[in-house]
Amino acid sequence: MNDIFHPPVVVRAPTRGARPYRRVEIYGRLVGKATGEQDVAEFVRRAGVADPDLDDPDLVAWVGGDRTVWTAE
Repeated sequence: MNDIFHPPVVVRAPTRGARPYRRVEIYGRLVGKATGEQDVAEFVRRAGVADPDLDDPDLVAWVGGDRTVWTAE
């Protein structure tokens, strides 16, 4: 059986350019552009998770690198 579970928070791959950022989606809706993990945590808090664990794969999917990657290579 194929696992079709998707975490509610998706952090997209970093953009290229002088000021890279990562798009953050919650339940498929773009909620903002993050330039660091503190931005991601704030978006998740605003969505109702008081103390988000950004390493929890059931909460956050990091696309194009983990939470330490903020520039496109």
